[in-house]
Amino acid sequence: MPQNSVPDFAELLRGAQRTAVHLEMRDLYGVGDEVDLIERFARTGQITLDPTASFWPEWLGIVEETLARGVVMRRARIVSEPVTNYIRWEHASTPLNLDAGEQVRWLPRRHASDIPLPGNDFWLIDGRLAMFHFFTGDGDWADPGFEVTEDPAAVQLCASAFETVWERGTPHEKYTV
Repeated sequence: MPQNSVPDFAELLRGAQRTAVHLEMRDLYGVGDEVDLIERFARTGQITLDPTASFWPEWLGIVEETLARGVVMRRARIVSEPVTNYIRWEHASTPLNLDAGEQVRWLPRRHASDIPLPGNDFWLIDGRLAMFHFFTGDGDWADPGFEVTEDPAAVQLCASAFETVWERGTPHEKYTV
């Protein structure tokens, strides 16, 4: 897909008809809109589960709009154990995702060794289009921050990887950090 015709993420999600799945494989993200929340959590252990705080209203609005169209949204996370402070924060904030209607599972990295995985986190829309996310070594967005492809081999790799991780993963409610 030519770069100038790449839709933004919200537009891609709004185009989903059946499924939107997300695979996260990093133990640390340092994207700007989360940094202060994570630092506070690391210092105090406190988290705000207020859906009107920070970046949540925009994200949860997109999720609710997507689910209202009958799209199933699933998120799987491959994590190292013991988990990082970031993953501890992410786990503590996941009830917001669940309350919006996303399904979330966790897979310890040691159970992913034999799974062919793409080199980057991704969203897969309707099993036909993959959006890869690129991060710096510190976990912030790289430039460019994403790439969209409909290449059948890349899409198939993402679909296979996600479904295998999902099958092996533990539902959020049963996964403890």
